[in-house]
Amino acid sequence: MRRLLLFLLVALPMALQAQGGPPGQLLSLRFGDRVYERRWSGKHQHEFTPPGQEDLSRWTDMVTINTYPGVSDGDGLAEVANRVLATYTRNNGRVLRTASVPRSAAGPVEHLIVALFPRPESIEAVFARFRLADGRGTAVIVSHRIHGRAAGPAMQAWLETNGASVERRLMALQDIPSPRQLEPGDS
Repeated sequence: MRRLLLFLLVALPMALQAQGGPPGQLLSLRFGDRVYERRWSGKHQHEFTPPGQEDLSRWTDMVTINTYPGVSDGDGLAEVANRVLATYTRNNGRVLRTASVPRSAAGPVEHLIVALFPRPESIEAVFARFRLADGRGTAVIVSHRIHGRAAGPAMQAWLETNGASVERRLMALQDIPSPRQLEPGDS
């Protein structure tokens, strides 16, 4: 009996890992033609990067999902989007574009913020979509970072080539993990 118990204690976690973890634990998502794997989660923030970008200090492409448990309607979602916009500005973000999609028969209100964050050693483009999911405010943030001191011209070229399509894909994205999938014990 002890051997069986020991075997189960060792084998069960390995079996769960091979199957993608316990029910409700999302380990990956798809954006465009790439799969992003969850690298880190903290209370209501979840970060995903593609294979080969496991080092969160050196990533170039990331999808972040933030959930806002106290937000359950369009007014609350607008407040969150405005707070994030103010935070981006306070942190030297250069806001390139904002947009709102009003509530309609097709779906609830949504907001978009596109910003650039120049830093001494990198520059980051951020596309943040705010939406309601499972009755909770959610932000899906697609980021692209270029490393190096002279990254500005490379980012400008990247935005000219990819910016509009990243925004379109983000705003059309339907297969987004819900708060219940990301935080099964917190919904």
